[in-house]
Amino acid sequence: MSALPIAAVERDTGIPKDTLRVWERRYAFPQPVRDDKGERLYPAEQVEKLRLLRRLLDQGHRPGNIVSASTDALAALLEPTSERGRTPSDPGIAALIELVRLHRSAELRATLQQHLVKLGLQRFVAELVAPLSRAIGEAWLQGEIGVAEEHLFTEQVQNLLRSSINSLGPSGRPPRVLMTTLPGEEHILGLLMVEATLAPEGVQCISLGAQTPLADITQAARDGRFDIVAVSFSAAFPARRAFLAIEQLRDALPESIALWAGGAALQGKRKRIDKVQQIAQLDDLLNALAAWRKTN
Repeated sequence: MSALPIAAVERDTGIPKDTLRVWERRYAFPQPVRDDKGERLYPAEQVEKLRLLRRLLDQGHRPGNIVSASTDALAALLEPTSERGRTPSDPGIAALIELVRLHRSAELRATLQQHLVKLGLQRFVAELVAPLSRAIGEAWLQGEIGVAEEHLFTEQVQNLLRSSINSLGPSGRPPRVLMTTLPGEEHILGLLMVEATLAPEGVQCISLGAQTPLADITQAARDGRFDIVAVSFSAAFPARRAFLAIEQLRDALPESIALWAGGAALQGKRKRIDKVQQIAQLDDLLNALAAWRKTN
């Protein structure tokens, strides 16, 4: 990986540009070089350290205690709670990751299709796509696969899920669910996984795509008379920013519209937001759906 501009570093690590600049002044890290136009460029080894820092911040470490530490020291802090350096225990998952690593897209697509036919859409998402996504994210964080490989995986799975959802035909049972991600979150695989879980239950899901401003989400939810707004946050999105955005969205939405929030950024977090259904696992979606239908 060559040196990256600040926008790419923000996207890859989930650390905001302003935070990177503050750390540079306060802690003398990162230390980007400058291009001919004076723009910051971050060498690969600094990006790797920033990925480790992001994971430690999500575990509750304070920037002042870790930003100046060496990469080896940061990795050691992660050892007790990570799968660092370990091959996934499921041989099927490991085989699929190897196909991603080798860019064997046609074989990857065929293998995923076989699993889908065998398992059915809901089980395919819960039993294969969810753990595979976590394993791919871990491999990316560890530098075992690159951004191109992660994008290859995401594109193949998204195409397969969209095709499967469309084959179900229109859904007519309530609730009507408006799905999107918030500004700064460009990953939509989580939304497709939600839709693939709900669509077989007859739920009508409408997606606004990625990075919808809060005001637009609120307006669309009101105008479309939606019952539920569902938002997703990937592992690349800082948990603190996610909780703040959820609180702001909950305040902006009418109380009559439920708010569901989930994704890897929220997993394992104890914080709870009043009047928000936090979805820790895909199974929780079906429980939340049953509860909504029982009371509406």
